[in-house]
Amino acid sequence: MRFFSILLTCTCVLFASAQTTRKYSNEFLNIGVDASAFGMANAVVAASSGVNSGYWNPAGLADLEDQQMAIMHAAYFANIANYDYAGFALPLDKSSAFGLSVIRFGVDNILNTTQLIDNQGNINYDNIKLFSTADYALTLSYAKRLPMMDLKIGGNAKVIRRVIGDFASSWGFGFDLGLQYTSQNNWHYGLMVRDITTTFNTWSIDEAAFATIQDAVFGQNQSLPENTEITLPKAQFGMAKKWAFRQDLSLKSEIDLNIRFAQTNDLFSSQSLSASPAIGAELGYLDTVFVRLGAGNFQQVTQIEGGQATGFQPNLGIGFIFKGVAIDYALTDIGDQSTALYSNVFSLKIDWAFFR
Repeated sequence: MRFFSILLTCTCVLFASAQTTRKYSNEFLNIGVDASAFGMANAVVAASSGVNSGYWNPAGLADLEDQQMAIMHAAYFANIANYDYAGFALPLDKSSAFGLSVIRFGVDNILNTTQLIDNQGNINYDNIKLFSTADYALTLSYAKRLPMMDLKIGGNAKVIRRVIGDFASSWGFGFDLGLQYTSQNNWHYGLMVRDITTTFNTWSIDEAAFATIQDAVFGQNQSLPENTEITLPKAQFGMAKKWAFRQDLSLKSEIDLNIRFAQTNDLFSSQSLSASPAIGAELGYLDTVFVRLGAGNFQQVTQIEGGQATGFQPNLGIGFIFKGVAIDYALTDIGDQSTALYSNVFSLKIDWAFFR
């Protein structure tokens, strides 16, 4: 009951902060990491453990027994955008752990054609320049296992860097909070609150570069964009359990509820709060080979002919673990069923305990 009291308190604080916040940003941080999590439609907040918990729920880092590292790569929009992740974590003692992770989402070699036509109306291809736009996040994580209730708590401190060529760049800072609890009958519960204090991004805009875009594209009456963005808090609550069949088969399943403190096109939505479920399952054989299925991102999608329909994102994944090396693959948004990003995702995780 004390765990649910903590959950209720966090929810009330978030709801109060959401009433005064109108803007959001940093959506690249909502994509996720780890192909095994993608295969389960990101329904992993309760059962997540190990190095990738630094993203999904930092409380899960407390289960570490030795150093772990992980890397992941995914390509989106027909390989135009690249999404990369690397993480490292280690236990500090028997009840605490530390993690570090880096995320980059970027589009490189973009053609800048704003100066293609000169003042005399002539086309000059020599004026075409290349630039990149990229979002970066550096996250420091800490987890602690509390002596009572088998409760784990963890937190993230995030530094965010966003760059749009030479035109604009920003710095942002934010914090996440995670909780995990395991009941006596082996049910796992988890809560992850992202941007719990809201996350602020402050932009610096090159006014000279912006003026050239005004002249080429917009005209003289365009004003500079706002230089401050605020990321609203988001919460993810989940419950999971693992069953063993005979001595070689296991089944782990989890159901999560993703909550935004704003009106969106989620399956359940009101003026100040919206929510969408996600469910995932993992069938394991000898704790070596895994097959994963998941469905999430349930949205109300507006149809071209009018009206709305419910869309969702089906995912599929497989994994293999051998002597501390885990290789995972996920195919997200099978059949392009939703408005979410479609991709093939590959990830690698290494547990150094098997190499000592």
